[in-house]
Amino acid sequence: MPAKRPPVPLSRERIIDAALHIADSQGLRRLTMRRLGDALEVEAMAIYHHLPRGKDALMDALAEHVTAVRVEAGSSWQETAKAWCRAGREALRDHPGVLALALTKPPKGATTVSIRDQTEQLADAGLPAAADAVRTMRAFVFGSVAVEVQQSGWADPEVDTWTRRDERADADFERGLDALIKGLQI
Repeated sequence: MPAKRPPVPLSRERIIDAALHIADSQGLRRLTMRRLGDALEVEAMAIYHHLPRGKDALMDALAEHVTAVRVEAGSSWQETAKAWCRAGREALRDHPGVLALALTKPPKGATTVSIRDQTEQLADAGLPAAADAVRTMRAFVFGSVAVEVQQSGWADPEVDTWTRRDERADADFERGLDALIKGLQI
């Protein structure tokens, strides 16, 4: 008889990964603490040890996970701004199930740090009104991804398969990003 593997310890990271998988594959409405506990092979109450505020804390953690991106500064503020926008887009595209949270939850924790870092990098690179620019860039990224997810068929119950990556969406994003960067130079 094969030896039984010891259980994988429960951690905040494991909880978030499992919750992301449920939200991305079944939708945010199907993400319950009981379903999450089943996916992790633990009692739902065990999750509260890592997320004492329960589902509220889980929703905050999921939003933070997809909005707290980090990038290295580029050779100019324009390159740095593009890197931030592309990284933000990828994080959101990777997890369409929590896009609604990213759009509606106020920035907290690591997301706030990420926004501060972005603002500082752009200001240090010479972009005037960097805080205003960051708000504009975030609005562009969130809006672009929302349209992309909508057009992908991800949330349509009538669609059997959805388009995860679309070259047309990539081209639209890059064209919009170029226009945004030009607009920020004024």
